[in-house]
Amino acid sequence: MDPVSAAFDATPRRDFLPRAGRRRASYDGPLGIAAGQTNSQPRTVDDILRLLDVHPGQRVLDVGSGSGWTTALLAHLVGPAGSVLGVELEPELVAFGSANLARTARPWATIRQASPDVLGDPAGAPYDRILVSAMADSLPRVLVDQLGDDGVLVVPVDGTMLRVGNPGAVVTEHGHYRFVPLR
Repeated sequence: MDPVSAAFDATPRRDFLPRAGRRRASYDGPLGIAAGQTNSQPRTVDDILRLLDVHPGQRVLDVGSGSGWTTALLAHLVGPAGSVLGVELEPELVAFGSANLARTARPWATIRQASPDVLGDPAGAPYDRILVSAMADSLPRVLVDQLGDDGVLVVPVDGTMLRVGNPGAVVTEHGHYRFVPLR
């Protein structure tokens, strides 16, 4: 089994949904979680994880960690030799996502409160991989600057999924997607 499929098998979506939404976990669409945010469509998450090309031992930043599902999937992919930091603006989701993540027994991953005036985690950079689960109006250069050598950023920008490779910020386009707005 490929690593992304294995991560999905080891990290059931239902465990990251509010109790009332768990019966819809198999639905291949976004589901509301709290604070006007969503748990992303599984097919979309699969696509972006494959674009991100995460390897064991890497340092990964998950911007807009929401329910903690993508953070937990990334933690499975990097394994205990790696680390994942999820950052989330909504305090209610920081608590919800952190509790969900704690149940996965992947202590190399954490979720913390994002500062409204700081995008990503410049103080913790560089990162090998950065995943953004919210739609930007334009390519967020501040996140590109947080990539390490051979780093990869995957971010939806104005409806198009972009994969940004470092060095040189090589940008490729990978289809059309809808996400909540990046704030």
